[in-house]
Amino acid sequence: MSELTDAVREGRVQDIPGLVKPLGAADRKTELAALKELRKELGTWSWNRWRERRRAGQALVVAGAGCHTGAAATAAWIGARDMREGFRLPHAELLDLLAERDPWWLGNVAHRLAGRASTAQMDYPLIEGLVRLSGCEVPATDAFVHGWAEATPSHGRLLPALRADPLVRTMVPRLFETAELPAPLTWYGDAEEPHHWPTALTVLAEEGVVERSLLVDRVIARLLRGGRPGEAGFFLNLLRRLGLTADEERVHLADWIGMAADGSSTVAGHAQGVLGRLALAGDLPVRSLADMSRSVLFRPEKKLVRAQLVLLGKVLRADSGTAGELLPVVAEAFGHEDTAVQERALKLVGSRLTAVGSGVRAELALAAGALSPVHRARAAEVFGELPAEPEPVPYEEILPPVPVPAHLAPAPAGLAELVEEVVALVVSREEVTSFERTLDGLVRHAYRDRAALADALKDALADRWWLDGESEKGRDRRFSRIPHGLEVVAASICERVSVRALWDTRARAAVRQSCAHTVLNGVTEARLWEAAYLLRTRPLPFLLATPTWETGALDPDVLVERLSEYERLCAAPAPVDFAQALLRVRRDAHPEAARAAAALGTPEAGRLAAWLSGDGTALPALDSGEEQRRPDADESAGEGRHWLESVTGRVGAVRERLAIHREFPPAFRWLGSPVRPVGSGCRHWTGSESVHWPAVLPEDRDTLAGWLLPKVAACAEEDQRGGSRWLPALAESGGPAGAGLHRGVAYGLGARHPDDRLSAVDALLVLAARGDLDGPLLGRELAGLVASGAVKPTRLADAARTAAATGACATVWSVLAAALPGLLAETGAARPGLGELLSVAADCAERCGARGEILGLAEWAGRGNTSRLAAQAARLLAALRQGGDQTMAL
Repeated sequence: MSELTDAVREGRVQDIPGLVKPLGAADRKTELAALKELRKELGTWSWNRWRERRRAGQALVVAGAGCHTGAAATAAWIGARDMREGFRLPHAELLDLLAERDPWWLGNVAHRLAGRASTAQMDYPLIEGLVRLSGCEVPATDAFVHGWAEATPSHGRLLPALRADPLVRTMVPRLFETAELPAPLTWYGDAEEPHHWPTALTVLAEEGVVERSLLVDRVIARLLRGGRPGEAGFFLNLLRRLGLTADEERVHLADWIGMAADGSSTVAGHAQGVLGRLALAGDLPVRSLADMSRSVLFRPEKKLVRAQLVLLGKVLRADSGTAGELLPVVAEAFGHEDTAVQERALKLVGSRLTAVGSGVRAELALAAGALSPVHRARAAEVFGELPAEPEPVPYEEILPPVPVPAHLAPAPAGLAELVEEVVALVVSREEVTSFERTLDGLVRHAYRDRAALADALKDALADRWWLDGESEKGRDRRFSRIPHGLEVVAASICERVSVRALWDTRARAAVRQSCAHTVLNGVTEARLWEAAYLLRTRPLPFLLATPTWETGALDPDVLVERLSEYERLCAAPAPVDFAQALLRVRRDAHPEAARAAAALGTPEAGRLAAWLSGDGTALPALDSGEEQRRPDADESAGEGRHWLESVTGRVGAVRERLAIHREFPPAFRWLGSPVRPVGSGCRHWTGSESVHWPAVLPEDRDTLAGWLLPKVAACAEEDQRGGSRWLPALAESGGPAGAGLHRGVAYGLGARHPDDRLSAVDALLVLAARGDLDGPLLGRELAGLVASGAVKPTRLADAARTAAATGACATVWSVLAAALPGLLAETGAARPGLGELLSVAADCAERCGARGEILGLAEWAGRGNTSRLAAQAARLLAALRQGGDQTMAL
């Protein structure tokens, strides 16, 4: 062992350059061979030596870079992840050691390192030093640009640092060419902050350090290209600080039109303002104004639509000669989904109708056929006689196809295929279908030839922590806390976890009940620990609980066949496996399967027969006690929240089931508890949830919805994200769709984030397609949540409009018709967004031909004010009174 390798092992980075520089070519080659062997050894060091491995890895990078001769090999060595482990390089020592090399060689290494997207940003100090030593061209990679931006001092030191930076003229233009904007450029909360990048770049342009026209052109091109909202904010801030002149704005006329049509809301708003100034100054051709208006008038942002109508009105007042070209554009807004926009457009057309000829007038009258029925009387006053309306087309409700359940594919038959599936599940996020197939495959193959399976797994999973130098005690401790998915089963097959540890973990008599998610996870973990233990002590021929359907459901006749095969093989069912199988069995109506199970005569078959017939252990039922009183509208928010919590607890509460405590393993006994875990200690943040939760109770969606309800409620009450993702899966599952599932959908429809609302809409439509939706029940739930303040009407209106846009107007109306009486009955000022909700209700009623009465609607419609709520109430009232004109075809 040489002095150099000793220094590397000890992590003495500062000593490496002095030890390598005196070495000749032959000695460096010899040392490099030893360093490569040391690199292999470093990979076998256990995780608890991470500090030692980190120091040695940094020293190894420096020593190997000094001993390599080729530029490509040197760059590959420096960029290797296995030695660096995500830490920054000791660039001072590397530059000291490499400074003696040829400038061309140094530049070659610099560009190769800059081309490594995974490490170039972190390696910026080294690359910049190599560029400086070699005098080569500055690399143009995105990662190098990001590294430059991160290395530049911030706040008050930013502008002086940029002024003194020799790379600034080269790097600033590259900031606008990267795929993503470097993060430091957006690190400010106040747009008026004097010490951030937009201010600094503006000053550099004023001082001539950076060309102003280049900045203007690049900023506008980047805004036209689009990107993340934070990036758009940076470019808009910079653009405003540059203060474009009228000439500069005219040069980019086509760019502004493109932004107004396709840009994000803030970008489009800025472009609309620029185009408005140009139009009123006479610098925007009428044809261009008409083209951009056609795009803006049908954007979803109503603020932009209203602003465009205002702009068109100003242009028409300034020059009546433009009416012939602009009024047909305004008339296209007659078909806008918002009746308030339709009304504005109709008023604008009516005010300028005398400025157009008979041909344009006839065209406008024809376009008026797209107006909502509530505006047709006013349209008749404006145009005189309107064209005859076409015969009404019978309304047809459009719902998504009823989900067709798919059979779960059998377990992998071949050893190679099985090992490939195991590796895929270990290194990536688990899917229920792959997990169930692979777990069953491991059990089956281990039953036939565990030794061959162990050899194959050891080769395929050689880099896993439980196959390296980890001690047996350490492995047992880690697997006892969490099974790490299928890894505990694979480790047991490879005898890398002790039987004693598996027995102790499997025999736990209690389950941590900090939240419902913990106990749901506990079922899956118990299955894994049990399988891992039995593989070493009493191998099972196959698993009983493997689903027959991808939802997690299990056909009862299949379970009967499996129990029969177990009896033939004299195999005893595993308790946890059999308990999960019972929870997955379809229990709707299977008398033949119940009789076949009873005929087998085994204890487990008898329990299955009782389960299927309803005479034995049943799942915990929801509390059917007296309905809790909802708070009055004038009660405090605290009292309203107390009601929500009490209702949530009532849905989750379950009756005592002594049979579950007596017959089920410990992991399942919480099912029989009269009180479920409340969730106060829940730490399952978005992205960490288990994909197995719906498959634990695939035939009891309402019960599962009640347990997962706090997570969904938090999306509406606390603006959390991701809690509604379970709703579509629950809607497709089996079992009754009762209060728990409907309340979950209600919370989801009022969630803060659009993705969560969309999940709730998907669940709503699936329930309707399957005939499981109780519209009045969901409507009453929504009314109660809105009254308590848990759900905002604006969010609910957005979700309802999204559902109606799919063609499910009658479905949405069935829900809103039940919700509106409670919402309209409130005294005092109306809730913000209620007018928008009434607008959606009116759309649905007009389209599906609904009729009837809504308590409180006439009172709001008759208030005589000009509010959106009163206008939409009057519109809905009119639609319900003439709804018989359409025939619903559901």
